[in-house]
Order: sequence, then structure tokens, then C-alpha cells
Amino acid sequence: MAINTALLDHFFPPKDPLPSRGCLKKNPSATPLTKEEIRLALSKSSLKTANGVVQDKPGKASYDSLATFRIIVLLKTVSKIVERIITVRLSAIARSKGLLHRNQCGSLSGLSSADACRTLMHVVKTLQRPRLEVSTLFLDIKAGFDNVNASTLRARLLASQIPSYMVDWVSSFLSERTCTLVFQGSPNIPSRVSVGTPQGSPISPLVFLLYVAPLHMSIPRGLMVSYEDDFAITVGSPSYRGNVRRLKKPLLHHSSQGPGHRPVLLGPQSRTRPLATLEPEDTSLA
Repeated sequence: MAINTALLDHFFPPKDPLPSRGCLKKNPSATPLTKEEIRLALSKSSLKTANGVVQDKPGKASYDSLATFRIIVLLKTVSKIVERIITVRLSAIARSKGLLHRNQCGSLSGLSSADACRTLMHVVKTLQRPRLEVSTLFLDIKAGFDNVNASTLRARLLASQIPSYMVDWVSSFLSERTCTLVFQGSPNIPSRVSVGTPQGSPISPLVFLLYVAPLHMSIPRGLMVSYEDDFAITVGSPSYRGNVRRLKKPLLHHSSQGPGHRPVLLGPQSRTRPLATLEPEDTSLA
């Protein structure tokens, strides 16, 4: 659904001095942005403000529930330029220090959904060669991007010896943010956002991947692969019932404890029954 530009112009006249189109096409890794300039950007509270355009989801029978609306977040163009530069630099450092798991795909240079699918197919065929039965459970993290905790992520980055100026920037980026909802009759009062990553930011996907990387675990005769907030756990054993028992272990582990000792709700995707009710013929086969 297209953004109602007339509504935006009426309730929120554009104040961004830079046009968004074409500003991010240059190579951000070659941008001469110094550490001091990045630190200076931390103190600019104006770069951490956003406006959320509330729009109804089409095709709903009624709009009495908040779930029938979506929010399109509009960020400052200047902020996006800095975020893109940090994304390129932080991604390279995170990979060199092993902060990203090798089975994580999505929002990373050189890795896409096709790589995740090929990896999954390769593991399935490898497990089937010794005539094992193979099962795959597809899960997603409920409201994953909305529950990234800044202090937990900061502690992990510092423990991994990420440059302090970059850790400070990420912590500031996730802290003391405000968002103003824009809709007919809105009071245009900024609200504080204390948790989560901002929608539409170039660095939000990378921050989320760093946050959930500890969820990946080694599975004997199996594999866990993810694409952003979607996880696939594949196991092999002589029987499907054995696979169900094996799949319960990582599911229960991650449902009770997240990357920062906080609950992470992993739930089967909409087309998959809960694991406790899976029968052999219901198990997802690759």
C-alpha cells in the first residue's frame, strides 16, 4: 500500500535537508568519515527521531484491532548515510572476529536465501545417503527486531574487542530514540522507544544478526541454518519419531533462554503444527 503523501505533507512537512533518492548509491566503505565524526554523530538527538505513518492493512473486515494497522517509519537521510557506513565497517569486523555464525544468511554481503536453501538441500541429501530419515522444523523468532536489547548487545561487542567508538555508536543508535505517530487527528507527540531496532535503517538487520548469533548451536547429524529471523533445524535418525525427540531439545532450549539470558519465543511457522503434536507423517520432509 502506497504511503499517503498528502497526509504526510499536511501533518509532517519535510524537514530533512537531503533528498533520500540517490544519496546512498556511492560506495560507503570509501566515505572519509573519521572516528571523531562518528562520535559527534552520537550526540545528535535529531538523528534519532523518526515518524511513523499509521496505515491500515488492506482487505480487513474491520479495523477495531491494532493488528489491522501497519506503521511505516520515516528516518532522516543524514542518519541513514552514517548508518550505512557503520554497517559496512561493523560487518567486516564482526566476520573477522567470528561474531556472525557461518550458517547465518540474509542481509550479509555474499549470502542470500539461495545460499540457505542450497546448504539445507546439501545436508538433507548427505543425511539420506546412509538411509536415515530426515526431518526439518521451520521456526521464526516472534517480534525479533522489536526485542533487541541494547545493553546485552553492547556487552557482547565489548567482550569481542570491537572498537570502543563503534560499540558506543551502536549503543547510542539503539538508545534514547523517539517516534511520532502520524495519522488523522494525531497529537504529534514524540514517544520514547526503549527497545528494538528502527524499521528501515541500513544497520538494523546487521544489529539483529549479531544479537541472535548465539542462538545457533551445533547439532550432531544435523544442521541449524537461519535467514534473518527464520530458523530451520534439520536432523536425521533411523525413524521420524526419533527426529521428533531430537528436535524437541533445541526447541525447548531456545524457547527458555535467549542470547542475553532473556526469553526468546521460537514458534513453528504458520503452516507447521506445534512440535508436541507432530506425527511422523506430519514432519516436514526435505
